Amino acid sequence: MIRTIDHVQMALPVGGEEKARAFYNGLLGLPEVVKPESMRASGGCWFESEDLKLHLGVDPDFVPARKAHVAFGVSDVQSLAERLRNNGVDVEEDDRLPGHRRFFASDPFGNRLEFLQPSKGQ
Repeated sequence: MIRTIDHVQMALPVGGEEKARAFYNGLLGLPEVVKPESMRASGGCWFESEDLKLHLGVDPDFVPARKAHVAFGVSDVQSLAERLRNNGVDVEEDDRLPGHRRFFASDPFGNRLEFLQPSKGQ
């Protein structure tokens, strides 16, 4: 039976790999891993750590995911929000989820992302 999610796949437009690397690795600090040789020709890039796997695949008919999204658990949501703002990323604070501090932002392609942290005492 299903026990876990192995990875999340998101789309990016043709030629978007460098922007993805600058955002996901450069700003968010997710380590990039080399895709298997058999999959490199299709483009895209993978970011993986011990706790998560985010794969970005090229979609020639790319349309950003503006509602569906990945939610990243973070250790310091406020610092990350400030880092993103300081790098020109729009941050939308949200207080509707009890017991959490969170915000939404978009990657360079318009894909919606959520970042959250349990509130103190949770």
